[in-house]
Amino acid sequence: MSMIQDKNFPKAYKVSNFKTNDGHEIYYEIVGNPKGLPIVFLHGGPGSGCQKGHRDLFNFNKVKVIFIDQRGAGKSLPKRELNNNTTNNIISDIESIRKKLKIDKWMVVGGSWGSTLALAYAQKHKTNIIGIVIRSVFLGTEKEIKWAFTSSAKLFRPELWSAWERLAIKESSALSAIQFYGSKLESKDKYNSELAAEIWAKYESILSQVDGEINNIPEDFNSKFLSTNILKPNTPYFEWHYIKNNFYLEYDQLLKNAHKLNGIPGKIVQGRYDLLCPPINAYNIAEKWEDSDLIFVDDAGHTANSGIMKKSLIEAINNLVDEVK
Repeated sequence: MSMIQDKNFPKAYKVSNFKTNDGHEIYYEIVGNPKGLPIVFLHGGPGSGCQKGHRDLFNFNKVKVIFIDQRGAGKSLPKRELNNNTTNNIISDIESIRKKLKIDKWMVVGGSWGSTLALAYAQKHKTNIIGIVIRSVFLGTEKEIKWAFTSSAKLFRPELWSAWERLAIKESSALSAIQFYGSKLESKDKYNSELAAEIWAKYESILSQVDGEINNIPEDFNSKFLSTNILKPNTPYFEWHYIKNNFYLEYDQLLKNAHKLNGIPGKIVQGRYDLLCPPINAYNIAEKWEDSDLIFVDDAGHTANSGIMKKSLIEAINNLVDEVK
């Protein structure tokens, strides 16, 4: 089967889906050299789905990449379905797709929530993995949520935190800020739900960048903000679902089991100034994962969409591909 791709937007040579036994249909596509090193890409979010920009990370002359839209995300169906949407179920989906494609071993690449899944999957299915590249390590713990949604903003973007908290207190003084926005996300009122999602996404977007956007949190729940923002983000609904359920992980599960990764070569790429996934996560994992290289990227935050972080991630992936070929 020949590759169909152009320089800027390489196209998939195979598009398919995997139907689970609990009501989900998982969309995936394969891009690159059909005879290349197999890589599975795990997107972040949760709930964001794979983006065309993710393809910029790979040299498709050497690899074939399986891009999976996780349950309820991207082109997977039903869209935004949270029923049976758990960490273990996503791990099972990944493994089922590997078996369906008759891939013996593959490399795993994931960032942020994708790093969480990469670690959890590797700790459970070590023998099926030839290498791992993770970026912006997230371990699914309560203290990380406090960092991402409270502490980091308070310390580094106090004006953003003030606007985020002020709106929550104005609407409901009985709830913490994250509980307030979470309750709005669960609202059956579409207006309240969509506005909460827009604000949540804006808050995270600003924190994800070193240079950041200007503060764009409205003073109250008003239609003007919603009408001028048309993102319709999926991720906030998923994040709140997983936050409420402790990401379906046992306490400190991924760090406690990090020793199980020994024997798997890996690269850990971490922004020095990540306000969503604190760098200590990457350091702690690297301390227990003897076969990993920890790469701190100075002048970088959370996002890998551009700049030095993207360049460092591409280099890490290419280097590991050459090492394990």
